[in-house]
Amino acid sequence: MDNIYIFILIAITILAVVDIVVGVSNDAVNFLNSAIGSKAISLRTIMIVASLGIFIGAVFSSGMMEVARKGIFVPGQFMFDEIMLIFMAVMITDILLLDFFNTLGLPTSTTVSIVFNLLGAAVMMSLIKISQSDTLTLADISGFINTKKATEIIFGILLSVVIAFSVGAIVQWVSRALFSFNTTKTIKYFGPAFGGFALTAITYFIFLKGLKGTPYYSDLKGAIDGKEQMIVFGAFAFWFLFSYLFEIIFKRTVLLFVIAVGTFGLALAFSGNDLVNFIGVPMAAYHSYEAWMSSGIGASDFSMEVLESKVPAEPLLLFISGGIMVATLLLSKKAKTVAETEISLSRQGETHEKFQPNFLSIGIVKGITKLSNYFSPLIPNYLKEKVNIRFKTSDVVISKDQSLEAPAFDMIRACVNLMVAGVLIAIATSMKLPLSTTYVTFMVAMGTSLADRAWGSDSAVYRVAGVLNVIGGWFGTAIGAFFASGIIVLLINWNPEIVIPILLIITAILLYNNYVSHKVKYNNVIEEDRLTKAESSSVQGVIIESAKNIANVVKRTNQIYENAVGGLATQKLSALKKAKKQVVKLTDEVEDLRDNIFFFIKNLDESSVEASGFYINILGYLQDITQSLELISKISYKHVNNNHKKLKFNQVKELREIYDKLEVLFLDTQNAFESGSFEEIGKILNEKKEVYDLVKEKIKSQVNRTRSEVSNPKNTTLYFSILLETKDLINSIMNLLDEYHAAHDSSVEPAMIANDQKKSDK
Repeated sequence: MDNIYIFILIAITILAVVDIVVGVSNDAVNFLNSAIGSKAISLRTIMIVASLGIFIGAVFSSGMMEVARKGIFVPGQFMFDEIMLIFMAVMITDILLLDFFNTLGLPTSTTVSIVFNLLGAAVMMSLIKISQSDTLTLADISGFINTKKATEIIFGILLSVVIAFSVGAIVQWVSRALFSFNTTKTIKYFGPAFGGFALTAITYFIFLKGLKGTPYYSDLKGAIDGKEQMIVFGAFAFWFLFSYLFEIIFKRTVLLFVIAVGTFGLALAFSGNDLVNFIGVPMAAYHSYEAWMSSGIGASDFSMEVLESKVPAEPLLLFISGGIMVATLLLSKKAKTVAETEISLSRQGETHEKFQPNFLSIGIVKGITKLSNYFSPLIPNYLKEKVNIRFKTSDVVISKDQSLEAPAFDMIRACVNLMVAGVLIAIATSMKLPLSTTYVTFMVAMGTSLADRAWGSDSAVYRVAGVLNVIGGWFGTAIGAFFASGIIVLLINWNPEIVIPILLIITAILLYNNYVSHKVKYNNVIEEDRLTKAESSSVQGVIIESAKNIANVVKRTNQIYENAVGGLATQKLSALKKAKKQVVKLTDEVEDLRDNIFFFIKNLDESSVEASGFYINILGYLQDITQSLELISKISYKHVNNNHKKLKFNQVKELREIYDKLEVLFLDTQNAFESGSFEEIGKILNEKKEVYDLVKEKIKSQVNRTRSEVSNPKNTTLYFSILLETKDLINSIMNLLDEYHAAHDSSVEPAMIANDQKKSDK
């Protein structure tokens, strides 16, 4: 049995490496987003600077390791065998939870995860001990948990959300009022002062205050204590002069340097605060095993009071951990996925929104709008106009796709994000509080984007919904970590030698599956049949660009109709599910094209405005097609899923007959648009009457059957609905072809006349 603890220690060590990988993939969002979002410096430079910050911060993090040993539970209340099971459960749960959020692309808190994992596992082990004791009762559970410290940590984490959002919003509002969005002039006057202030804050709070949480502070204590004011004023004078000379010598704004230093400082603060989340438990397990081995006492008799005492730092382990963190930062694709979420929620202006509004976000936006309208008359108009001028953005209109390539926000906001987040995290680190760096950086970014009026009336409900989704995920992390780690402790305690290997195998399988699904999802972002937006400014150009879209829609319509009718005929729920998913995807893509109409019209030349009418009509017919397909697939799935009676033989036969005719129509249309043989459209239009008359004939046949035969009401309703929607589908496709045929003829004819004129002139 004693050999099981060597196995557990080795397993925890391996899990620690995996935990660093999944943890950094999630938390890279904390220090990369401001630099990436502003696009002020190259990605290569960002990664180098952040890597240096992480590596150095890892060395400074040993003071935080106390949290994993005695911050949540009372070590003396547990024996060695119990503490090792707690640590094992915590590591397994933490890895799976963080990887789950990484796969979803949601930034969650590694701090909250480790704190509630430790709490859940310790509470469950305490309950197990109480249930096995004749003297202990449920009221004694408080003796096992470090209630005071745990409460302090939890309330500190929650309070940080409010503080980070508020401070970020206030500092950004003041900064924007000072600089405005037109920074070309204002940066010349206020740039050196702003750079001096920002760099002084970063220097003092991150590099000096942050040192207090490390064992290296004792060597510098004599040079720092009592001289804080002098250091601050001296630093400001130095950085102000540096900023002034930087702009003169390099002819570039000092904000670039502030962003680089801020990224370095925030990465350092993150690593110093959050490394405990990844290796705090493994280091505590190692020290526990080391103490037990030298004691000569049985595992179930050796009290873990040793964890109460201060343990010396393990520089080698910290260096190795720093190296793994750097490698993860440079190689992890999931880190980029998580970063996209925060950047999209804080982006200035219109973009592709990642989240859909919900009743809560709509209610919050409406409530705040009403409050704003209520208090607005209390502010003098001249003051409001003065402020509005400072917050006026550029009138340049770019599309949502173009917004993804443009900077998400400017360098002023990037500097404020880095400065405020870094300062708050460094203060918490100096107080040895495992502050959630994710909560702080995320809420600072949300506060600054709110102050910058990035959440306008057209985007507020989406952005608020996104923030609520992320915060909801944080609560989900806490609840999930608490109960999951408790359950795993219970399972492991039942039979460690059997359950631990099984759980490790399950963990490996889940991690691999998540890795594969994430890789497949993000390697197939651009699909062959995905609809593309029109960018041309002429009718002829839009016709050519739209041809591929029409071919794709017709091709996918054919597949969806076949799956719906075939699934209904054979009662295959899988085919009907597939049809529903295909329709949802196609509908979203058509809706995305419709969202782009504003930007399409804005970019048109005066001479080509008629292209907008053609494009809008085409999109209208595409929407009609998707609506018909949506209803057909929905009612077919509902019928089979509710286990209603099958369609009759004649009904299935007639649907097959209709589909055979439709398939020919679909294929001819697809081939015409794929090959650019637009003259074929006229021939295809002649096929309309044959297919249309066939559907009308089947409707008439079903009416006669309903009157003369015993029929099922639900089958009859379903069949009529499919036939009627098929009629609408045919009409929509024919209307689209009519529109395309007319536009193509009218655009080609003037070109032919012009060519003939040129020939006659020669």
